[in-house]
Amino acid sequence: MRMILKKWSVLLLLIGLTLLFGLMLTFPDSSWKAAVRGLAIWWDVLFPSLFPFFVISEMMLGFGIVHFIGMLLDPLMKPLFRIPGSGGFVAAMSFASGYPVSAKLTSKLREQQLITREEGERLVAFTTTSDPIFLIGAVSVGFFHNPQLAGTLAVAHYGSSLLVGLLMRYHAPKATPSPATARTGFSLRLAVKAMHEARLRDDRTFGEQLRQSVVSALQLMTVVGGLVVVFSVLLEVLSASGLMTQLYELIRQVLTVLQLPPALAEPLVGGGFEVTLGAKSSAAVPASVPLAFKAAAAAFILSWAGLSVHAQIASILNGTGLRYFPFLIARMIHAVLAALMVLLLWPLTGPDTEVFLSFGDSSLFQSGWSGLSSAGLLTLQTLSLLLILSFFISIIQHLWNKPKAWKWK
Repeated sequence: MRMILKKWSVLLLLIGLTLLFGLMLTFPDSSWKAAVRGLAIWWDVLFPSLFPFFVISEMMLGFGIVHFIGMLLDPLMKPLFRIPGSGGFVAAMSFASGYPVSAKLTSKLREQQLITREEGERLVAFTTTSDPIFLIGAVSVGFFHNPQLAGTLAVAHYGSSLLVGLLMRYHAPKATPSPATARTGFSLRLAVKAMHEARLRDDRTFGEQLRQSVVSALQLMTVVGGLVVVFSVLLEVLSASGLMTQLYELIRQVLTVLQLPPALAEPLVGGGFEVTLGAKSSAAVPASVPLAFKAAAAAFILSWAGLSVHAQIASILNGTGLRYFPFLIARMIHAVLAALMVLLLWPLTGPDTEVFLSFGDSSLFQSGWSGLSSAGLLTLQTLSLLLILSFFISIIQHLWNKPKAWKWK
């Protein structure tokens, strides 16, 4: 059965590539403009947002800093998400810098055997999120021109991500945990020891680590850029050929059955392929559609992440043993939960309530090269918060498990 499915998948892939090649020949001007636009997005937005994090994270792995942080975060990550503490480092980096950082860091942890396959699948499933700079600066301020909308989108997007993490802890419940999860407790001594042991195992010089980190990051960024260009061209030629119009009509009928605004069909279809296009289209929906539904569509698109990001994740996970299917299911759940949370929170946190007025300063959330300092600060803030939570949870666990010195008589 598996061989038959593999043959059919190869056949469908060949048909799709042939169709794409034919459409590119039919619409060469549209293909060229779309490729240039995708390349601009890669250089202006993705490269400055992701490349420094890829280099720094690999350097931190080599120096054992990830092992140090992982030991300190173990009391938090293990009981909540059934992953070792090093997953907390991945979560902090991913929440601050966005997809596909989670897959890259998880694959590195898997290579060093710090996590098992099932733990890696749980980790990628809930830490693949949009970065706050894009969510607030680009989507809320740039597309919707409504900074106060950022609070509702952020709570829905990241809150539903944590819910996905709690749900994914039941993924493969009988799987054997990694050896790193055997140690518990918030211990600086054990954390320093783990960092020292990791540094001894990695005997590369600083120059060699830096060179390999840069080369690895550049290779991954090349793959990401190529996929962005390919999907940009794919969307453009499908639109030019009229095939997207038929898909829009199909989604409109589905939305009508669900008693949702049919005008959301275009952003949902576009966001199904590429997250930036979908988020921008959701803000451009006619004013007759309530803002709550536009925001819910944007949250759905941000959490689904688009097939372009899916392709990036699948390419990174290839060869690590981590399966794509659990990630796909998690994206579907995340998208639905995020949209529902926006609609549920809207009466309490919508722009009319003025709850999130503090998001009005858009200068803190600039995208591209100017957003590097903000992304670094967000990473440090997230790590600090996780470490504080882990410390208090460790204290609570210690007090709870401590035998009582006296009994009631």
